Amino acid sequence: MVCLTVIPKSSLADSPVSIRASGLHPSQLVTLHALLTDDKGEKFESRAFFQANLSGEVDVKQAPALGGDYTGVWSMGLFCSLKPEKLFYRLMKRDVMGSPFHVQISLFDSVVPLPKEAPLATCTVERWYAAPGVERFHIKTGRVRGALFLPPGPGPFPGVIDLFGGSGGLIEFRASLLASKGFAVLALAFFAYDDLPQTLIEVDLEYFEEASILLLKHPKVRGPGLGVIGLSKGAEIALAMSIFLQHIVAVVCINGATALIGIPLRFHDIYIPAVPYPAAKTLITKMGAIATLYVLDVPQDEKHQVSAIPAEKARGHVLFVVGENDQSINSKSFAEMSIARAKKYGKNNVTLLSYPGAGHLMEPPGSPLCYSSTIRGSSLAMLWGGETEPHTKAQEHSWKEIQKFLELHLGPVGKSNL
Repeated sequence: MVCLTVIPKSSLADSPVSIRASGLHPSQLVTLHALLTDDKGEKFESRAFFQANLSGEVDVKQAPALGGDYTGVWSMGLFCSLKPEKLFYRLMKRDVMGSPFHVQISLFDSVVPLPKEAPLATCTVERWYAAPGVERFHIKTGRVRGALFLPPGPGPFPGVIDLFGGSGGLIEFRASLLASKGFAVLALAFFAYDDLPQTLIEVDLEYFEEASILLLKHPKVRGPGLGVIGLSKGAEIALAMSIFLQHIVAVVCINGATALIGIPLRFHDIYIPAVPYPAAKTLITKMGAIATLYVLDVPQDEKHQVSAIPAEKARGHVLFVVGENDQSINSKSFAEMSIARAKKYGKNNVTLLSYPGAGHLMEPPGSPLCYSSTIRGSSLAMLWGGETEPHTKAQEHSWKEIQKFLELHLGPVGKSNL
């Protein structure tokens, strides 16, 4: 009897799973197919071809994929190579508390590029974005807008502010996963959400100061310092927070600039002008996406140094996480410029994790590569870059390193797992 098992059947979205088929004929060719339908009804699929061993088994942790959406031995290959049916569409969990993503794994006889026949066996797995006991609280206090995620238990927990980038709105999936690891996390919106401005004209750092004070005042948040994690424009803001806000002691900057790009910053009587964004230099790729890698020059000349964020003044520790195949921004060069600047002033509190083949949208593990997608405010899709296997393996490694970094500088957490 043919049997397909996926263990565990229910887990956090950043956790690995194992897939095993048995009861096959020795050396039988089969196809494993994964199907995920997101919160909006959009489909993502992947497939890989295998040959059963002499015992009639395929263990994806040991058996190499012979073709399909990936090749070689890769236990999470089916999940990490999921591709959208809709062009320029990004997989993003929006309802992080209500329901999991359901991924249907199907086993087909022979090599089946487009499954049409009935599968030999199927199994559905749940991928959750919040562990049992994690609580979400809507935040609308003063000017601050966002969502606070608290782990189960009395705490206090190390506090982290979570920022995303130029698409705006409120994105919660990374915050809920970090809360599932024992952090108290404020997913913070800063434009295009609720009654916040619809466009970002200026980075008002006093807003982020207000958010950090609010988080520190919570009885389940352990002070005296906070961490910040940011992607893209959020990384740019996170770096600025580490310099100007006294409560920020650990910052993770993922694929961001280390200078103000296109949008200036203001903090009380401090004003940092932005490097102008030369929209006329944007390129349109053959697939119809905007490529900005060579538009955003690393500001090294004297004219642009006034827009550089002075990393040497960071009050705590800074971890740069960059993808070397980032097609949105030359994030590695920006990070190296900041590190060199810090070393020039005798500082050694700035470090770099750099990943060949990784693109711009580096997310928690288990998330497939998003090579390009549409964003709010742009009529065309943005090119993010990345190669499937090195990108998703960079996500696995960096996610562990980010948690280690935050625990090292904020203190240990109490873990909660499905």
